[in-house]
Amino acid sequence: MSDDAAPWLIVGLGNPGAEYAGNRHNIGFMVADLLAERMRGKFKAHKARAQVVEGRMGPPGPSNRRVVLAKPQSFMNLSGGPVTALRDFYKVPLDKIIAVHDELDIDYPTLRLKLGGGDNGHNGLKSMTKSMGPDYHRVRCGIGRPPGRMQVADFVLKDFSSTERKELDWFVDRSADAVECLIEEGLERAQSTYNS
Repeated sequence: MSDDAAPWLIVGLGNPGAEYAGNRHNIGFMVADLLAERMRGKFKAHKARAQVVEGRMGPPGPSNRRVVLAKPQSFMNLSGGPVTALRDFYKVPLDKIIAVHDELDIDYPTLRLKLGGGDNGHNGLKSMTKSMGPDYHRVRCGIGRPPGRMQVADFVLKDFSSTERKELDWFVDRSADAVECLIEEGLERAQSTYNS
């Protein structure tokens, strides 16, 4: 089980580059950016092909945790490489890794937290699981299914709609709260609070 000295590794999944910044597929990056802001940290380049912020999360005292926030700078379908390199560099056990990602099978703006499981066709998770196995935490940010006959790839690589954007700040904020709760209070508590 977890090594108490090891930090938590929080991985926001997304695609690097300004043209992807507002995409549904990049909600993991949006949550990571907000967490970095809350930690008063700035992302810096890491040799593991990722941007990272190192810091602490939670109130002073026993529930204060060391964390490494990361945004892989590979494309989504190659996320496993940078995440595995970060895991090895920081010596993080698998059950202290959290992937924050978009989820087609959950309606927008709904959250689900879980440990382990399949990848539901998500290329970022597929790559991470192939590299490390499936037993890491997931904060699944629901984006819903594409309308009509739109292809999934087109849907996830489009920006949130103007209607969705009305709730996006709230959703990103709630997702960041869920990550903090998971780290400070454990999965069961976080699930009962955020699995809406």
